[in-house]
Amino acid sequence: MNFADLALAEPLARAIADKGYTTPSPIQQAAIPPALAGHDILGLAQTGTGKTAAFALPILHRLAAQPKHRLKLSARVLVLAPTRELAGQICASFEAYARYMRLSITAVFGGVPINRQERAMQHGVDVLVACPGRLLDLVMKGAIDLGHVEMLVLDECDQMLDLGFLPDLKRITRLLPRQRQTMLFSATLPPSIEALSQQYLKDPVKVAMQPAATTAERVVQSVIHVSQPEKLALLAHLLASEDVTSTIVFTRTKHGADRVVRQLAAHKIEARAIHGNRSQAQRTQALGAFRSGELRVLVATDIAARGLDIPQVSHVFNFELPNVPEQYVHRIGRTARAGREGRAIALCAPDERPYLKDIERTIRMSLEQQPLPANFRDLVGLTAKLIKSSPAAAEPPREEREFNRGPRGGARGRDPRAVVHADGRGPRREGGRDGGREAARDGARREGGFARPDGARPQGQRPQGARPQGRPGGSFGGQRSGQRRSPAGR
Repeated sequence: MNFADLALAEPLARAIADKGYTTPSPIQQAAIPPALAGHDILGLAQTGTGKTAAFALPILHRLAAQPKHRLKLSARVLVLAPTRELAGQICASFEAYARYMRLSITAVFGGVPINRQERAMQHGVDVLVACPGRLLDLVMKGAIDLGHVEMLVLDECDQMLDLGFLPDLKRITRLLPRQRQTMLFSATLPPSIEALSQQYLKDPVKVAMQPAATTAERVVQSVIHVSQPEKLALLAHLLASEDVTSTIVFTRTKHGADRVVRQLAAHKIEARAIHGNRSQAQRTQALGAFRSGELRVLVATDIAARGLDIPQVSHVFNFELPNVPEQYVHRIGRTARAGREGRAIALCAPDERPYLKDIERTIRMSLEQQPLPANFRDLVGLTAKLIKSSPAAAEPPREEREFNRGPRGGARGRDPRAVVHADGRGPRREGGRDGGREAARDGARREGGFARPDGARPQGQRPQGARPQGRPGGSFGGQRSGQRRSPAGR
């Protein structure tokens, strides 16, 4: 089959030819025909196999075949994505495929001025790509009307249907028309999430190219067992290899990513971090430099593990193993994209071996064990000297320390209420199944105890840690209940 056999609209066929596409990928061949026929779709395929085009092309074909006037504040198509970077990438893909069509396509997510997004929605759009938090903010401001949506897409649906997004998703779907076409796509879909997905689909066509959580064939995977304090020395040694031309280093926490960047700088290795504590401008600049080749090493939390299409990534290093095995599949999917080859190397500390067993059980294969370098002890000693001689590598700069501390010296964004997995496995960290619910620089955004990855906060809620207005200490002026106040204190 080639794209001509799909009989797509002529403007779409021209745009596809401009991009050099001739043969659709397996997920595209299987998903596009039933999507063109109007069926609901549940699509599962490996990372890097073209899932975005699998839903974007039939959507754009339908818009071309059934043109309508845009209604104020409305959208005909709604695509929901878990992170800002993925939302922006999906929007760019729609614009590329629709370059010869007169369509209005826009994306809304946190971290940027909301007024600009309100203006973009004033006259309505054809395709709206959104993160759930900012979308609900705009709905509550009366800037978006979801009552005319004809097609709904949940990209990375396993994360969208996870606990962190479920309350927002339920609110959004209640505002949508019942008569609509719904498409769900992901590379991993645990059984519990698959059962939940059926609530949003009507007689769906399930398209599964590989068993769930299958890694790409062209990724060479290996693991190196090393103690946690010695990981940085090993990482610096591996990054010095000529084969490592462009790499993403994954950590579990935001502060861990910043620490790796500082310590790599002591080795004269330039790297930048991308995570929820970075502003949207910083995240965009780091990704732009990485895409262009100006930056060779990108250190990231799981905010960059899903959907980002950066074809030239040669290596992925799991500096810290994810505590949810499905995240490993998404992390290493950042390499070996579009038929290329890549390598994924995991650095496993003794306390991470249970995570490694879970990963191997999930992907149904054992990672090849790679030995430590022959001169590893010398490398560890050199790293200790470099870090000791570089104060910036030993501790974060003052402005970063101040930002990471909340009111009265407490931890910023820490919620005393523990967010627990659906299966009761305990509190989540940033590397949880939700892909790292990020608290953006403009404050921890929460609703019902769950942080929103797109950095949006429902109106009427004050930032975490803020005190109610009034007299210090509450309504009793700081005195304990039942304590008699003296006349001098009145």
